[in-house]
Amino acid sequence: MGLFRTFIVMRMKGIRSLREMTRQLDIDQRLRRLCLIKPAEKGYTRSVLSRFIRKIGENNLIKIIEEKVVKLLKRNCADNVDSVFDASFIKAWSTRDPVDSQRGRSDQDARVGRAGKTFGLGYKLHLSIDSKTMLPLTCKFASANQNEQKHSLSMLEKSKLILKQSAAKLKSVIADSQYSDGKLRNAANKAVIPYRANQKRDVKGLLRVDRKFRTYGPEDEKTEYHKRPRIEAVYSFLKTQYSLVVNKVRGMANVASYGLFSILCLVLNREAAENIGRPDKAVSPTYFNT
Repeated sequence: MGLFRTFIVMRMKGIRSLREMTRQLDIDQRLRRLCLIKPAEKGYTRSVLSRFIRKIGENNLIKIIEEKVVKLLKRNCADNVDSVFDASFIKAWSTRDPVDSQRGRSDQDARVGRAGKTFGLGYKLHLSIDSKTMLPLTCKFASANQNEQKHSLSMLEKSKLILKQSAAKLKSVIADSQYSDGKLRNAANKAVIPYRANQKRDVKGLLRVDRKFRTYGPEDEKTEYHKRPRIEAVYSFLKTQYSLVVNKVRGMANVASYGLFSILCLVLNREAAENIGRPDKAVSPTYFNT
């Protein structure tokens, strides 16, 4: 449990590396208590922390997150859930390979892909959340060259499974035009996804978004689509408060493990807020991180 806490503290405090974490555990008494290290004991070494993160693995962390999400959804009496989909870029800790510029040199799993308005070497976190509680329903780490549509159907099915365990139903899928795909629209009960400019050009009355992010189309779909910025807030919390942007490891498995600890911090924040009777602090990361 102490090792597990160490990685949670590491992500919440923005500690960038295992070397820095071990140094802090030697001098900071408050961190030692949080990580269950007794006064007479030595702090955890880098080798111990490195073995632990490899041993716990991506699948075990996903199971822990899912169990807590199901519990919180039941506590909040979730019924008909609007799920928001989006992906975000994570920069790789590597330079480009001089032979193949589309992949990493020291990180062979990293690929060149979209990073906002430009391109970068790294990975993507594909995430779906509950628009009301902002809890993550499912996530997928992939190389940056894989677009959103490739993982949308599997994420949809996984989201439905999590909601089923919570005695809830998926009401609609809300996403940007990168997810505009006929297969996803057919698989979802209701898809609030704007069509791209090159799709159904002659059809009027469809939801569309221009370059200035102005929405056009049916009023009910425009109202639903305005829930999409909530996933942007979740990504902001993950990057600025839970160290998702801090990537000092190489390889898909390691990047996913550290990223999942960031997502777990987000879930634990809501759980702690509800346990103390302050659900309003569930979207206040700094309340428990000071």
